[in-house]
Amino acid sequence: METNTHTSAHPYTRHLGRSGIQVSALGFGCWAIGGEWQAPDGQPLGWGKVDDEESVRAVHRALDLGVTFFDTADAYGTGHSERVLGRALGKRRADVVVATKWGNVFDEPTRTLTGQDDTPAHARRALTASLDRLGTDHVDLYQLHLSDADPERAAELREACEEFVREGLIRAYAWSTDDPDRAAVFAEGPHCAAVQHRLNILQDAPELLALCEESNLASINRSPLAMGLLTGKHTAGRALESGDIRSTPPAWLPGFTADSGADPEWLGRVEALREILTSGGRTLAQGALGWIWARSPRTVPIPGFRSVAQAEENAGALAKGPLTADQVAEIDRILGR
Repeated sequence: METNTHTSAHPYTRHLGRSGIQVSALGFGCWAIGGEWQAPDGQPLGWGKVDDEESVRAVHRALDLGVTFFDTADAYGTGHSERVLGRALGKRRADVVVATKWGNVFDEPTRTLTGQDDTPAHARRALTASLDRLGTDHVDLYQLHLSDADPERAAELREACEEFVREGLIRAYAWSTDDPDRAAVFAEGPHCAAVQHRLNILQDAPELLALCEESNLASINRSPLAMGLLTGKHTAGRALESGDIRSTPPAWLPGFTADSGADPEWLGRVEALREILTSGGRTLAQGALGWIWARSPRTVPIPGFRSVAQAEENAGALAKGPLTADQVAEIDRILGR
């Protein structure tokens, strides 16, 4: 792990692939601070109610603790996450790297996702709208949010992103997808800097990590705490509030069951790892982040947050650093992989 000699506040930094953009080794994911929003059928797509003032305080605390990378999307809260993040960053915008995403279409007044649009024309419209909500003249990392978009259309979108780079509207781009073959389409672009994909101690992604290594890309890791299972705050049989996506989990969200909260089998795996993850004075979540850093020097986990306390716990992982190679090997043994 590279040591940052500029400040002691955040000892670990990463580069976003071949872009040369430097970020803290820990980013913050801004899905949860978007608040409640929904699919056309009423399925919740957010993490429940949120206090915008607390969100702003949490972003400020993260900045003070050395976090310089924030990941959002235009669809999170149907624009609300971008607005809150833009307000929180304010005059400190130049000190951070901002990533957002496009591809979903939504109705902001009713906070409803209405569809998808994979055209280059929509990409430009979406980027213009995101810049306005974020209160900035450029996005550092612009990410396609349609994980299963057609690869041929994705090649057109890659070229559109290259044009955005030439115009100074973005610095680099990425695809948020768990499919290595699709990610490889974007990787062919000169200014592709990363792949955003799921990675946590319970859900490894060796093929995507290999692609990042081969193509000199950063690995931006969503769900680094397995949607909260790796925080130690969930118990079996405890239902989640109705506005929380985990209360009626879609098919792509394992580890939770409708109406009864966390899956006991998944919680059992977490419990089996507790002793290793809490070594060295770490919290469970800090140990889970330490595993990701140990997994590859290209990883940038982006745990979500809704409070100052969560921001402090997540940022506290930076001082603890990665797990050891022996600990990683023991975890693989326990999980049978």
